[in-house]
Amino acid sequence: MIGIEDCLSEVMSIPGALDAVLVEPISGMAILAEGLPDSARSAAGLTETFRAALEGIALASPEGTVRIGDMIITTETSHHLIRPIEMVFDGPLLICLRLDLERSNLALARRRLCTIADQLMAK
Repeated sequence: MIGIEDCLSEVMSIPGALDAVLVEPISGMAILAEGLPDSARSAAGLTETFRAALEGIALASPEGTVRIGDMIITTETSHHLIRPIEMVFDGPLLICLRLDLERSNLALARRRLCTIADQLMAK
């Protein structure tokens, strides 16, 4: 089990990690950030990206309700991983990680981020 304070340290230890932010998705506010010059704007943008994907997938799904396990967005230079987690007492959070495209292993990073999220939820 890890606490919120240790969460980003664990996330940033993933090989190829460039920056990360822990976001409260209802308000879009950054709770913790590391490596981001403007964490408030980044958190708001990542929240909107997540919401738009959730709405689009829900509209395209016959059952109308979906739960996203994680999102992967790849740009020319990086991978962005967004993992929603449901905290027992604190409500929903998003863990958002940006990885160097050349120095990271996307599959391993995704698995590690899942493990970190599970450890955080167990707290």
